[in-house]
Amino acid sequence: MEGVTIVDHPLVQHKLTLIRDKNRSIKTFRELLKEIGMLLCYEVTRDLPLTRVEIETPLAPMLGFRIAGKKLVFAPVLRAGLTFVEGMLDLVPAARVAHIGLYREPKTLVAVEYYFKAPSDLAERLVIVVVPILATANTAVAAVDRLKERGAKDIRLVCLISAAQGIERMRGIHPDVAIWTAAIDDALDEQAFIVPGLGDAGDRAYGTK
Repeated sequence: MEGVTIVDHPLVQHKLTLIRDKNRSIKTFRELLKEIGMLLCYEVTRDLPLTRVEIETPLAPMLGFRIAGKKLVFAPVLRAGLTFVEGMLDLVPAARVAHIGLYREPKTLVAVEYYFKAPSDLAERLVIVVVPILATANTAVAAVDRLKERGAKDIRLVCLISAAQGIERMRGIHPDVAIWTAAIDDALDEQAFIVPGLGDAGDRAYGTK
């Protein structure tokens, strides 16, 4: 699919299989989510622009590289997005973090916002939206809508597992937002959960079901 990158790195696929297993403990689920977040961060930031800088090693001066421009913004959708983004922050600890509180209303599947807090200069930064699951894409679309309302212009989306329906809807509404995902699963069930998927990422990460 145009604008979609499937991250098929062996470590990502290995850990994805582990995290899908229903017998994983809450602790192990969170650890795997964080580890996969770090690996996906490596992929989604692969093409960041660099600038040359002068430094001195213990032996000699040299020209090295640093990431150019303002710091990144990670925008996790609460709840499970928080654990997912922890791994990304391990790689890019200076990144800013926007928090987007959204939940999917069980009957209508409409995304309901309950919290939003982001840096004031989103228009000047690359914003990476972090959603573990892209099923109907209602939540992801609402998150991107809100970020654009606040001025964000350069947005990417990272998810662990996606469904073709969610990708098509996301790309149809926001064709300028590229997607990175570790897997595109078969279908959605009657409750709009991805099959085979991994269940509710928030419940599995925090033991709330």
